Amino acid sequence: MRALINIVMITMFLNTSTTFSQDDHTDLESLPKDSGGIHKANALGVTDAVYGHYIYTPSGYSKDSSKYPLLVFLHGSGERGNSKKSPDKLKKVIIHGPPKLIENKTWSPKYPMIVASPQLPSGNWKPEDIHDFITYLISNYHINTKRIYVTGLSLGGYGSFNYISKYSSSSYAAAIVPVAGGGDVNSGDKFTKVPVWAFHGDSDKVVPQKQSIDMITAINQANPNTKAKLTIYPDIGHDSWTKTYNAKGIGSESKSHDAFDMNIYDWMFMFKKQ
Repeated sequence: MRALINIVMITMFLNTSTTFSQDDHTDLESLPKDSGGIHKANALGVTDAVYGHYIYTPSGYSKDSSKYPLLVFLHGSGERGNSKKSPDKLKKVIIHGPPKLIENKTWSPKYPMIVASPQLPSGNWKPEDIHDFITYLISNYHINTKRIYVTGLSLGGYGSFNYISKYSSSSYAAAIVPVAGGGDVNSGDKFTKVPVWAFHGDSDKVVPQKQSIDMITAINQANPNTKAKLTIYPDIGHDSWTKTYNAKGIGSESKSHDAFDMNIYDWMFMFKKQ
């Protein structure tokens, strides 16, 4: 009986994502303020991780045993590279998104986060490899498993969607933010317990905005616990990620879709696994 109860409790943990009030951040408020941490490059093969990757640990991390939120950033097709053969190719990962903000010392979410930025040697993001990568991170870092977030741009946007399409609420993700991506519109029911906020430019010729529009429509047709959001930028091409990750796009979005009214990191912090 006890074993059955434990299985039920684990299943409930994996299959629930809950919205919390702004005051329910006690697990975050207890963390030491991040004054600038360490951004370490781990080439493919240096660790047991399935990917070569950059890993950012906040300034208080080494001095404190508290568990930190984790942000996993999935890059686009242009940043692929085999760092096992050429370690310098790993630097391609830091040219966009959160790792770029970290390198430029403009990374300043309200609460400290561990940021992991894996690199694809080739091909596309596979949900199984993303899941294994996060499992590796949980085993090797002090991570708050209730607060794991996934985001990605272009190819990484597809990777973010596809991760949930494969694992649904059994994924590690408490919420995802796909940018300039798309996914399987037949998997909308897989997102009912995982909040989604997608971003796209209406003039994107590489990945048409319809990819995000159709995906968010499919998710909302499945009546998710948290309505999926889509923010569209007018007159913006494929690079809809720069102003999303640095929050400078706030207020410049199309009025016909969801408002960009808070930075994506504060939005992420609204959600955690039960």
